[in-house]
Amino acid sequence: MSLLVLENASIAFGGQTIFSDVNLRVGAGEKIGLIGPNGAGKSTLLKALMGLQALDGGALNRARTCRTAYLPQDILDLAGDTLLNSVLNTVPGRGDIEKRLESIEKELQETDDVDVQMKLAGQLADLGDRLAHFEVFYSERQAARILDGLGFSQSDFARPTAEFSGGWKMRGALAGLLFQKPDVLFLDEPTNHLDLPSVLWLNEFMRELSSAMILICHDRDFLNRHIERVISFEPEGLRQYTGNYDSYLEQREQEEEILDASLRNRERELRTMERFVTRFKAKATKARQAQSRARRVKRLKAELDADKPIGRARKLSFSFPDVSRTGRDVIKLKNIAKSFGDIHLYQKLHRNVYSDDRIAIVGVNGAGKTTLLRIMAGELEPTVGDVTYGSNVEIGYYSQHHNELLHAKRTVLDEVRAVSPGASESFIRGVCGAFLFSRDEVDKVIGVLSGGERARVLLARLLVNPGNVLLMDEPTNHLDVAAADALADALDSYTGTLIFVSHNTTFVNRLATKVWDISNSDVVEYPGNLAEYLDHLERHKAAEAEPAKSSHKPPPTQKAEAVSETPPADPADGADPESYEERKARKKREAQERNRKNTNNKAIRQTIGKLERRIAELEAENTTLEEDLADPTIYERYAQYEKILANYQSNQKKLGELYGRWEHQQEALNSNE
Repeated sequence: MSLLVLENASIAFGGQTIFSDVNLRVGAGEKIGLIGPNGAGKSTLLKALMGLQALDGGALNRARTCRTAYLPQDILDLAGDTLLNSVLNTVPGRGDIEKRLESIEKELQETDDVDVQMKLAGQLADLGDRLAHFEVFYSERQAARILDGLGFSQSDFARPTAEFSGGWKMRGALAGLLFQKPDVLFLDEPTNHLDLPSVLWLNEFMRELSSAMILICHDRDFLNRHIERVISFEPEGLRQYTGNYDSYLEQREQEEEILDASLRNRERELRTMERFVTRFKAKATKARQAQSRARRVKRLKAELDADKPIGRARKLSFSFPDVSRTGRDVIKLKNIAKSFGDIHLYQKLHRNVYSDDRIAIVGVNGAGKTTLLRIMAGELEPTVGDVTYGSNVEIGYYSQHHNELLHAKRTVLDEVRAVSPGASESFIRGVCGAFLFSRDEVDKVIGVLSGGERARVLLARLLVNPGNVLLMDEPTNHLDVAAADALADALDSYTGTLIFVSHNTTFVNRLATKVWDISNSDVVEYPGNLAEYLDHLERHKAAEAEPAKSSHKPPPTQKAEAVSETPPADPADGADPESYEERKARKKREAQERNRKNTNNKAIRQTIGKLERRIAELEAENTTLEEDLADPTIYERYAQYEKILANYQSNQKKLGELYGRWEHQQEALNSNE
């Protein structure tokens, strides 16, 4: 069933066509990813499907009962007096029912007319039934669950919505959309204002959604998890592909090869015909053929000129230059504390950054991730403690707050030149070109640039002078998914030390070799990437939730009941009609069955004991390996690091299998007993 249908739709702004003659259907439950470079028109298409953007041509048709919900990139305010009410009130009709209930209850109190009271009581019962429906499907408990998952505390629920900052208002708006369960959900960069724990929660929650969805997101893994169809803005127009984002890349690569080949063939045909016309137009015997081909040349040129650009879209592509080496010790944080009024972020924090570290800083919003980066960058003084830098350290800092580092009245060229005033004009323009600012685009004033364009200017400045210690705060915000991948490619080959904050799971997983988790006014360090960090948290959580495996003590074996040798009473006296011999045989069988179970249970317990001893051995071995991996010097001996990490991962796999076998044996033992 189609919920939304675009037919021959077109939109243009200021003479620039965003899309034209687009035909698109959105079916019930479909999960669609909308991709393309920044400025291509993704948000415009979302608004058009919502009916918020008028079409210049074509039509939008919507199923009569279709309910839609839209999360834009920016939101100014939330509906409702408190946070919790702002979520509850997003459900269509609930507020009206509650207001009507209040009105009827007031009328009941004010009237003495029995007939009127009976009529109002009937209306009250009907409205009560309707409100009960909302309580089942849209309960306050569910609203609280969503708010909690998106990082709000219980004390936030009753706070006035006006007290929240823009980022938290975006979270509140997202909570309302998830709560109301619309038929079609439009999400424009929903992870932009989330921290990593909230992104991970949203990943799991969205698996439960039955709504159709159109999603814009720069996180590749997030897209892959949640979409089954791709709509892409390509040079030749809007294209559609089945499958997730990775599947789209494969299909598009094949398609671009075909498009490139087609373009080369047409150009080759044009050159061949032009040579023929030039060579034979003066010969009488070939004049007619030359004239015919001249007409074909003219038509083919017109077609090539009139066609939209075909082939590969411009993509961000750059690499950082080699940087000078630092000493082994890069940054030392000693006894660091930082407070803002009554808010205390860290207390007695001690951490070291070593050469070639790639550290991802994670934690909930407000934990102090950006503050810690700014302290290490020297932009913010700690309340207590010292920050010391190793030899030859040169800091490069990327801030997610563009306005702090860029001057609104300068041009792109001016901003990039400012960090390297001695460089040649051609070099500066080349750097700008690598970040998709070419020709007249370098003369754009910063104040008119989009968020994505400003992010590219900051990256261009870093490329000119990156330093050998890069501190980056949410570098993928405002980048499209292709640009985020290109940045990860460049940082992968960066030869300096990297410390970054990001909620982009793909980005963190690819680059991190350590994770710093800010919680409870401290920073806990974990070796490995995001997947290994999350695996550690899961195992820790499971260990806390379950009793210790090795403490299992089987209950004592019951002794077989003694078999009575006394003959039964005579059946004529009303006793059991079972004969003495039959009773004796039955008792024997029961005893044999108990003995068999006891023998089986003994074997199972022996197996459980062996499994528990092996589990204890591997866990002890992994504890030692974790200590080795936590030693910063291990990364200077990369071959040894790889060997230790491989052993650790192999043990983890074995432990998973052993725990599975242990649980199976326990179930068998419980069943027997």
